[in-house]
Amino acid sequence: MIIDLHNHTSLCNHAEGTIEEFVEKAIELNIDIFGFADHAPMNLDQAYRMNFSQMDTYEKDVLKAKKNYKNNIEVLLGYEVDYLEGYIDESVLKRKVDYFIGSVHFLGKWGFDNPEFIGEYKNKDLDVVWSDYFKAIENMAKTKLFDIVGHIDLIKLFNFMPTKDIRLIAEPAIREIKKADMVVEINSAGIRKPIGEQYPSVAIMEMLAEHDIKITFGSDAHYVNQIGFKQDEMRNLAKQFGYSKCAVFKNRQRKMVDF
Repeated sequence: MIIDLHNHTSLCNHAEGTIEEFVEKAIELNIDIFGFADHAPMNLDQAYRMNFSQMDTYEKDVLKAKKNYKNNIEVLLGYEVDYLEGYIDESVLKRKVDYFIGSVHFLGKWGFDNPEFIGEYKNKDLDVVWSDYFKAIENMAKTKLFDIVGHIDLIKLFNFMPTKDIRLIAEPAIREIKKADMVVEINSAGIRKPIGEQYPSVAIMEMLAEHDIKITFGSDAHYVNQIGFKQDEMRNLAKQFGYSKCAVFKNRQRKMVDF
């Protein structure tokens, strides 16, 4: 099966294309299960996400597509939720969805993955930045609020790398992800970024396999032409580390399927 659970809609204000266009492209690419996980609202960075009043519209439109295309593809409903202490809204986590992707895009109020704020890196100790990032991933896993870890090593996207061993930095977070029984996505979007590689890196893929952490797949598409991006390569990568099954979700219940 071909699975792609991380895709956005124009409601996030930095994506283009209709839900129907996204689904029809997924059908063209023979994707079997296609999930929308648009950026959930929160009271920060509101220019890059839907607002709270748009959640009903988002869910209604995705569920309409699920019904209309049910004979050709399975469409799932999710949210990508920012893990940021003080900004996680309970009203989002109470929505009736198939899954939640938990992601870290902020260290404090610094949106480290936004090109607008890339200049901030020159003021930072990169070892501290990486440690803070993976501490946030660790703390996110401890909450047990989410089903999937989004782009687990997003902090690398601009190719600002630490001097310390990444495995040592990430190890506590990996252990907490395992304890929380979370799934980690193999996300191809990093190949489109300056780092030029998928999330997670090979080093972290090794750690996931060592800890027997379950995986799933996402192209993190914001445009129709990004749907299914490099998914053959991503499946082949997973197979190299001994994976043959990936996670899908329905009503927050996980099922493992062959890929």
